[in-house]
Amino acid sequence: MQAIDLTSVSDWLTSGARSAPRVDQFVSETCERLVASGLPLWRVGVFVSMLHPSMIGRNFIWRRGSGVTMGSMAHGSEESDDYLSSPLATVFEQGLEVRRRLSDGNAGNSPFFSDMHAEGATDYIALPLHMSDGEVHATSWITKDPDGFSDGQLDAMRALMPPLTRMIEIWLLRRTAAGLLNNYVGGRAGSRILAGQIRRGHTETMHAAIWLSDLRGFTALSDRLSSEAVVDVLNAYFDCQVPTILDHGGEVLKFMGDGLLAVFPIAENEGDAATVCARVMDAARQSRANVAAMSYDHGMETLDGFRFGLALHVGKVLYGNIGGGDRLDFTCIGPAVNLAARLEKIAGRLGRTVVASNAFAGHVDAGWSDLGMFSVAGFSAAQRVYGLPDETPAPAG
Repeated sequence: MQAIDLTSVSDWLTSGARSAPRVDQFVSETCERLVASGLPLWRVGVFVSMLHPSMIGRNFIWRRGSGVTMGSMAHGSEESDDYLSSPLATVFEQGLEVRRRLSDGNAGNSPFFSDMHAEGATDYIALPLHMSDGEVHATSWITKDPDGFSDGQLDAMRALMPPLTRMIEIWLLRRTAAGLLNNYVGGRAGSRILAGQIRRGHTETMHAAIWLSDLRGFTALSDRLSSEAVVDVLNAYFDCQVPTILDHGGEVLKFMGDGLLAVFPIAENEGDAATVCARVMDAARQSRANVAAMSYDHGMETLDGFRFGLALHVGKVLYGNIGGGDRLDFTCIGPAVNLAARLEKIAGRLGRTVVASNAFAGHVDAGWSDLGMFSVAGFSAAQRVYGLPDETPAPAG
């Protein structure tokens, strides 16, 4: 039995693998340290399931000389034939290791093993990662060594699994926490929460372009459709805006029924208000086109002609923790947000899709149409409101 000493790698893992601050670096450095210790690795995969609304898990694939590539597995992929016929299914579902000597031509009916054998792989083993909460994740290890993995090498790899599992569990918990915060409160707010900005009343002032929108006719739509169909429509409607907002540098802070609040931070000392507002206008036009093209199949009927209203404003907002008891919300408040909400109602009365305050319109040349001065509840001074010149007012509602 060929012995191999992986003590140095185990010690590095046990001490926290502090030289690899990113997960891709952690996977890469772990594999490189194992190769330096004499393990003849060619390809290593780490496969973890995750609590995430749009994916079932992630994979990290290291190849010798090529570094690490990261991928994701969509919900439903665990029911596909490719997954069910793969060795990973056995690891995840039964917590058992899977060994396959590919040099013997033992690829079976697996396209994956056939591909690996065609690339020169000689030996494969999948080892389970037993987490502290009872969950099981998976790793796979492949070599091109003509003799495959020796018994001694396999025993050393198995002995490495406990410290490797603990580190992967730490990474998984961190990524899950960060991912869920990003999904539910936004990336900027999530980063602040993880950095310790968690006390009630802990706020900061932000200069930002404010985006506040809602779906026209939502009350009537809710009365007409089942609750499940309403959720489907809302998700499709938000899909018309959220990716575009994110792509243009914005952050979605809150969904309020059919309403959406987003901010586009402006660095005051860099004088980039015009640049930010130009990006906001691009996002507004794209979202308007997306909503106009939206349709929803309901039974034998196709619903279309969806409309929304969007108010744009620039101002100071308070950004941080607000709430009562142990229930907090990380959000924006302030007169600027209140004005945006009032402007959105004015857009509805005027049958307009996009309206802007004087503060926003002054930063970007969109050929604005002056819609007039309007009294706004809660504000002593009337506000001038602008609309896009390419819009024909629709019936209010």
